[in-house]
Amino acid sequence: MKTAALFLALPLLAAVTACAATSQSAPAAPTAKAKLAAGDGSARGTAVVTQAGDGLHVVVKAQGLTPGIHAVHIHTTGVCTGPDFTSAGGHWNPTSHQHGKDNPQGMHMGDMPNMQAKPDGSGEIEYVVPGGAISDGATPLLDADGAAIVIHAQADDYKSDPTGNAGGRVACGVLSVG
Repeated sequence: MKTAALFLALPLLAAVTACAATSQSAPAAPTAKAKLAAGDGSARGTAVVTQAGDGLHVVVKAQGLTPGIHAVHIHTTGVCTGPDFTSAGGHWNPTSHQHGKDNPQGMHMGDMPNMQAKPDGSGEIEYVVPGGAISDGATPLLDADGAAIVIHAQADDYKSDPTGNAGGRVACGVLSVG
C-alpha cells in the first residue's frame, strides 16, 4: 500500500517541481532605465522603459520642474550633454513619420503625452509606445547610438513638425539596459 501511494505521489511531485522551475527561470522583460538631469547636472527624476507584448511601457517620474505642462519625448541619440541637450538628437522616428498624434502624417514613435508638473515641480506620465522594442525587432529603441528621454520647457502642441513647439530641453537621461 505504501509503495502504491509513493508511485502516485511521485508524478505529482515532479509536476509541482517542473512548474516551480519554469516560473523561476522565465526571463524578465527587457528594461531600459535613465536618470534624468538638468543642464547643470542636478537630478530631475527617472525613466523606465519595459518591453511588453503591446510595445514599450514608459514611466517618467520628474522633480524640480517649473510648474505647468511639459512635453516628454524619446530622442534618437543616447547622449545628454548639457546645458541644452541638443546632443540627444531629434525624436525617435524609425518609421519616418511627422510629429504629433494630431498630425495627419504623424506620429514619431518617440512622441508621448505632455506631463503636468505640480506646484512642487513633480510630475509623472505613463505611456505605451505601440510596436516598439528595446533592442530587437524592426524598430529597436537602443540601436548603435542609443536613446534618451527628454523633458521640454513647454507643452507639445501634438502637430507641429518636427518638435511640437515644445521649447528648450530642460532635462535629459540616457537609456541603458537593466
